[in-house]
Amino acid sequence: MINLKIDPEFQSQIPPLTDDEFKQLEENILKEGKLLSPLIVWNNTLVDGHNRYAILQKHPEIYFSTMPLRFENREEAVAWICRNQLGRRNLSPEQKRYLLGKQYEAEKKAAKIFRGNQYTLAKKSGGDHGDNHHSGKKTCDRIAEENGVSRASVLRASHYTRGIDIADNLSPGIKQKVFSGEVKFTNEEMSKLV
Repeated sequence: MINLKIDPEFQSQIPPLTDDEFKQLEENILKEGKLLSPLIVWNNTLVDGHNRYAILQKHPEIYFSTMPLRFENREEAVAWICRNQLGRRNLSPEQKRYLLGKQYEAEKKAAKIFRGNQYTLAKKSGGDHGDNHHSGKKTCDRIAEENGVSRASVLRASHYTRGIDIADNLSPGIKQKVFSGEVKFTNEEMSKLV
């Protein structure tokens, strides 16, 4: 079995499955006898498929494959993870808002690493990883269009994401409580945190 590196930042962007969802995934994999979808990796680091990889650790006899993607930097990888997760159906509204804000923040940061702006980012990375997500539009406007929300929603999501990250640093585990609906923050409380 290939030993893949687990990056805590990458893994933390992926909303956890409930116990029932995890058990169902494990049953499906065991029934098939193999993974139907490859694990997504970047430089031998797992980018997508953390739950499936955990199941593979328990059942090394299961056949699986990996699909490497190329990213210029960590921020591009985080942005890809967020976009990929936003396409899934089992997210709570809080998880969607968090991922939308995280994607925006990561793409802005990736653009700065290139010592350019969102337009040079579009030229440098457009299509490199099988995805033409960089269209030359401003990052905020493009993300809003991709997700069917307003520009203001993306900016609010970014603010929300920073607030959740701050709250989770102050009180570890709070992020998961927010995602599960156990704890709710108002916009005013988020503003005070940020």
